[in-house]
Amino acid sequence: MKYTYLGRSGLKVSRLCLGTMNFGVDTDEQEAFRIMDAALDAGINFFDTANIYGWGENAGRTEEIIGRWFAQGGGRRERTVLATKFYGDMSNKNDGPNRDGGLSAYKLRRHLEASLQRLQTDHIELYQMHHVDRNVSWDELWPAFQAAQTQGQIGYVGASNFAGWDLAVAQGEAKARGILGLVSEQHKYNLLCRLPELEVLPAAQGLGIGVIPWSPLDGGLLAGNVRRGGAGKRSGDLKRIEQHAAQLEAYGALCDELGEREDVVSLAWLLANPAVTAPIIGVRTAEQFESSLRAVELELDESTLKRIDEIFPGPGGEAPRAYAW
Repeated sequence: MKYTYLGRSGLKVSRLCLGTMNFGVDTDEQEAFRIMDAALDAGINFFDTANIYGWGENAGRTEEIIGRWFAQGGGRRERTVLATKFYGDMSNKNDGPNRDGGLSAYKLRRHLEASLQRLQTDHIELYQMHHVDRNVSWDELWPAFQAAQTQGQIGYVGASNFAGWDLAVAQGEAKARGILGLVSEQHKYNLLCRLPELEVLPAAQGLGIGVIPWSPLDGGLLAGNVRRGGAGKRSGDLKRIEQHAAQLEAYGALCDELGEREDVVSLAWLLANPAVTAPIIGVRTAEQFESSLRAVELELDESTLKRIDEIFPGPGGEAPRAYAW
């Protein structure tokens, strides 16, 4: 396994991040344990989850599974860089109107305490805002994060689904307070979704924020599932599959020439971008996990990267150069 620093922090994380969104939903607890054990054995130390995973009435189930895995001991917790997120409605009736989705010092404190209990740990390395909430000021949020850091409950702060200018504002407010600010941004980024190259990736790279791509295989479209007769559970309807059919066919042919799986090449393409820290691999089975490891070793040469650009054209570079001249 290869490692890199998380943003401008001194924390080293694996170049692949284990996503746990399927645990307790499509993946039962026993298989989830197998996947997490295999991840540690392979050198992956970066695990991502969220308080809302498990979804609906089962929100929190995924964190509980991870907590029971930690409780087995064997150095599991000590070897894991744990990341979780908060924002969504956790259906706690005692919170009244404050149970609605959003950010606040109130939600940060209550949701953090609940996540720590479910995860059976006293600290979380990376605590992330699952979405931006422009109704809440940084005058409220940064002191709340600082308090949690001072108490040793969290190590670093991250964001998810922030625009480039949201990242800039957050870091400006952090700098004014003399604190580190954000170290990471989770963002949807893959070969079929390259719009982040306009603003988010340049902003993150310039501000020392590591980008953690979610949906790196676009729900299965970039994993070769279409060619194998299945599109994946989250890959969209037939209209969308038909829309990208020619691209996916050309991409599959290229991967065949390389002698590599489509999912591996998709992950390797992300890893070739200097703005990217670690794509999140949201596997459902231990076998899927094992096949993903090849991406860390695969280095795509310039001619291959150029051919991929021809199949999946990006926005043309960074803003405003991509459209202004």
